[in-house]
Amino acid sequence: MRKYFWWITCVTLLFSITIISWEPVNATNKTVAKVNAPVSAKELFEQYVDEVYQAANLQASGLDEVVFKKAVTGFMNLKSAQKISPFSSVLTVVDFNKSSREKRMWIIDLVEKHLLINTWVAHGQGSGDDVANSFSNTDESHQSSLGFYLADDIYVGKHGRSLHLDGLDAGFNDAARAREIVVHAAPYVSQGTINQLGRLGRSWGCPAVSPEVSNQVIDDIKGKTVFFINGNDSNYNSKYLNEDLSADYVFPTNGENKIAKL
Repeated sequence: MRKYFWWITCVTLLFSITIISWEPVNATNKTVAKVNAPVSAKELFEQYVDEVYQAANLQASGLDEVVFKKAVTGFMNLKSAQKISPFSSVLTVVDFNKSSREKRMWIIDLVEKHLLINTWVAHGQGSGDDVANSFSNTDESHQSSLGFYLADDIYVGKHGRSLHLDGLDAGFNDAARAREIVVHAAPYVSQGTINQLGRLGRSWGCPAVSPEVSNQVIDDIKGKTVFFINGNDSNYNSKYLNEDLSADYVFPTNGENKIAKL
């Protein structure tokens, strides 16, 4: 009788362990599928943008991450289109959504994940007073133009040492050369002018900078680097803002990571 009792007890215990440890096959498959789900190129690109944004401490300098992402998207699309050198790593961002009293130009090295300079920049007289709110690609408008440019060659003109800009967005800034939209030094880009007028002085459409930093700015961005001007204009669009193409360029399906080759 005792042997029979122990046999029944063992069988019951074994059955209980089996029930506790069992889980449906479908549940297991779902768990595995969730763990092994691949990360998309777009998600990897967003992670990369955020990583650079954090490492360069761009939030503390006042650069909006959404604007930064737009600029990086264009940068990668321009690399993909072979408009810039495969070794280029410098990106300039100008955000005309901000007051001219703020330092609203950023030059960033995307490889080093480092902010090279954050400084004041003027907008055009025709674009507004303290904040730029009107933009044009038309000569004599004295307005700033939005979009992607290549910061090209240095020359010495009426404003001294200056830098040509070539507009890349048809209809929005591609008249930059004809309009002589350039980076140059201007004495009205200073704290003194802000103290006097409550804003910076304004140009005839050029992204003018302070004489104190003009040489550094020009030397940092010369030689066909990407220069992006952001502003509040619902009509602005650019083929270089295609996020899918930029993500696929940086993280292609063949597994080659282009970040390491910037």
